[in-house]
Amino acid sequence: MSDLAPQPTTSLTRLAVLSHAVIARHQHTDGAYPASPPFSAYQGFAWFRDGAFIADGMSRYGNVESASRFHDWCGRVLADRRDHVNELLAAAAAGESPALDRMLPTRFTLDGNDGQVPWPDFQLDGYGTWLWSVIAHSDRHVLDPARWSRGIDVAVDYLAAFWDRPCYDWWEEQVEHRHVSTLGPIAAGLGAVAASGVLTLERAGRARQAARDIRVRVLTEGVHDGHLTKWLGAAEVDASLLACIVPFGLIAVDDPIAARTIHVVRRDLVFGHGTHRYAADVFYGGGQWPLLTCLLGWNLLAAGDIEGARACLAWAADQADPSGLLPEQTAYHLLAPEHRQEWIDRWGTVATPLLWSHAMYLTLAVELGLHGQRPS
Repeated sequence: MSDLAPQPTTSLTRLAVLSHAVIARHQHTDGAYPASPPFSAYQGFAWFRDGAFIADGMSRYGNVESASRFHDWCGRVLADRRDHVNELLAAAAAGESPALDRMLPTRFTLDGNDGQVPWPDFQLDGYGTWLWSVIAHSDRHVLDPARWSRGIDVAVDYLAAFWDRPCYDWWEEQVEHRHVSTLGPIAAGLGAVAASGVLTLERAGRARQAARDIRVRVLTEGVHDGHLTKWLGAAEVDASLLACIVPFGLIAVDDPIAARTIHVVRRDLVFGHGTHRYAADVFYGGGQWPLLTCLLGWNLLAAGDIEGARACLAWAADQADPSGLLPEQTAYHLLAPEHRQEWIDRWGTVATPLLWSHAMYLTLAVELGLHGQRPS
């Protein structure tokens, strides 16, 4: 948790308290966090990536039980797929490259089953993000991570074997590339769990080696003009790269690469504190994302820019609707306004509430000491 003492109640604090309530209210009885309960394309599904960030926000806020129930759900989902992962490992050991539709999906139904709706499903970052989140939660609240060891083992085996394979990015796009914002959480998760003591020596060794190999790969092929790049061999940036600095620590916050990455993201993707995903974004017109703005604020705070971090939090708060619900993105400053209506026609208005948006707001509010009263 943050060392900053809570400040007097403000509108920013009230939204943090509400964000916790929104997340808690929508958590499924089995522990999953639905991405956006009313949104047509996400309804009934939970992502490991979104959920791991949501659980981390709840853990930082002090809701140990909610975060632990999510990790219980993830552990069960993965343990139930032990045989499936073993088959994938055997195929890889035999020199095969399993088809995309044989790989683990990125999202699951709230009761932990595979979804039957077609989706760009092969994404590796969520499993790394979960490993990082569950170990951070265990460390923060002095819990024994062995509670989740069966699922942890499956995730480690899967990632250690397949981290180098191209897959879809955070945004379900560009499956042909190796994305730096995918490699960052994989390295963070494998490194965290390897140091936790929950793995066998042999499995911990494989996790450490993969984490080291990932960092070398990123530094060799994922840096251009002094900053991290959207994928290996690219030149442009994506706001998701910020997570490779804080919280994942692939690049230390005082590293010149970190400073340059933050600078280029702000130069190319930020307008009035609001943060776009990437320059060529057309999804719902390519709006600004509260969760990415809070991620930027988290990085600015870690770099010592408290005023900049608070400005990011205030901008995100301003995007809430009259009920205090935060959207996935806004329509204030669109990169491709001509594409907005086609997405509304396809899926309806922008996902609201997006629980990941509320979680990132909650996280930044905690780190700034603007989180209000934690639950007992």
